[in-house]
Amino acid sequence: MRFQGYKRVSQTLIYIPHFISLVIVATLTQQLFSTTDGIVYKILESIMGRGAAPDVLASPKYFYGLIVGQNIWKETGYGTIVFLAALAGVDMELYEAARIDGAGRWRLMWHITLPAIRGTIVIMLILKVGSILNTGYEQIFLMQNDLNYTASEVFDTYIYNKGIKLAQYSMATAAGVFKSVVSLIMVLAANKIAKMCGESGFY
Repeated sequence: MRFQGYKRVSQTLIYIPHFISLVIVATLTQQLFSTTDGIVYKILESIMGRGAAPDVLASPKYFYGLIVGQNIWKETGYGTIVFLAALAGVDMELYEAARIDGAGRWRLMWHITLPAIRGTIVIMLILKVGSILNTGYEQIFLMQNDLNYTASEVFDTYIYNKGIKLAQYSMATAAGVFKSVVSLIMVLAANKIAKMCGESGFY
């Protein structure tokens, strides 16, 4: 980037959310989408008309998009750091040689960039596969309410409700063990697929 000021501001806005607590993220979301004084809700109301704007915090159909949006905003910076570190190890002479041969940006990415960071992509995939069932108890619990309960009930909140609130310890333990076993199987499967693709995997 030519403008260093813009570069620094962009990096700060992208990286900082990763270090922000989920409590702050949930509070910001509730403040933005509040039906009483939320700025985002007021903007939607001015566009769609009074009473026509959706109550995002209370509607089950908007819950998934809300959680995914929070995760994207919060974790984009971390992923950027990891893949930028991997890209820093790519030999720039490869790009120069490919440009001399007439390669465009698409071919540079497909034949040089992606193969060079394939190992990092596989490792990150294995890590993410292991946490698919770990939907983030704190985030879901903070955004859950009686109106969106049908869409916000996940393994973690189910275990909490059964084990802590209702004192059904055997049911909560069984659900927790099931979740752990399935996650382990998925990690082993992802590692096996990585080895079949020629990567080293975790072991």
